[in-house]
Amino acid sequence: MRNALIIGAGGQDGRLLARFLLNRDYAVRGWIRTESAVPMPCECAFVDILEPALVEAELRKSAPDEIYYLAAFHHATEDVIALSAAEVLRRSFDVHVLGLLNVLQAMEECCPRARLFYAASSHVFGIPESEWQNEETPINPNSAYGISKAAGLQCCRLYRREKGVFAATGILFNHESSLRKPSFLSQKIVRGAWRAQRDPAYKLMLGNLDARVDWGYAPDYVDAMFRILQLPKANDFVVASGDLHTVREFAHAAFAALGLDWRQHVETDSRLLNKISHPLRGDSGKLRAATGWAPTIGFAEMVERLVYEGERCCEIH
Repeated sequence: MRNALIIGAGGQDGRLLARFLLNRDYAVRGWIRTESAVPMPCECAFVDILEPALVEAELRKSAPDEIYYLAAFHHATEDVIALSAAEVLRRSFDVHVLGLLNVLQAMEECCPRARLFYAASSHVFGIPESEWQNEETPINPNSAYGISKAAGLQCCRLYRREKGVFAATGILFNHESSLRKPSFLSQKIVRGAWRAQRDPAYKLMLGNLDARVDWGYAPDYVDAMFRILQLPKANDFVVASGDLHTVREFAHAAFAALGLDWRQHVETDSRLLNKISHPLRGDSGKLRAATGWAPTIGFAEMVERLVYEGERCCEIH
């Protein structure tokens, strides 16, 4: 039986990945930083990834074959307003870089045969000049999240080049499930659709309806993580659907799944409009060629699933 460690097991991807690995007869253990309000699919421990000695001691004890570093500092726009730019960067670097370095160093010391997957992000590309982004696209982040994720990606490259550590990365584009937090756009729309069904007068406030996003189904993306760690050599891979859809299309599909006309329930708020930027569109050709990976469902079916799966987790007041 193979042992897997999921760092950041309490998030969407961590919970989906735990179920995925348990279904493949893995022994799965997770590291979390705060107590979860929902039952966890695997045994979890509270581990401070910023404490090098603690990280090494825990790795020695668990001796994992595979490590999935999914810990992330997500911050909604309304949260960032209360924090200084320096504080947002500091917290981002703590989670995306310093904690990762502690794990990479501990791997070198106590479990050099273990394999690590690092969840990078399409935000490492910033505002690219090219229509498509792949592994050769210049890294040019323009946000705290992107800057710190780019630094983490480069740390993985350094450790596999200089230290021989198996440190692979997935440059993950947007991927959704019913486990997303309410602050994410996909869940705002899904929860808004359910509320509109129960309250015909309800209005959902959104920003730029013309914004285009490369959306994928999160269970497919954890499958990609697993496949990447089964390869003979560590490398970097874009994980994306390659299909762009507007926020308007997402709202239309979500409300239509409940028999509603989104136009009767969605309004735009100029205060929510973000700066117009180049839409990020991922080319996952390298991943598909290396692993045979491909999305199992398309955009319309994904949105429909989010709606029906979301009924039990939406708290409608």
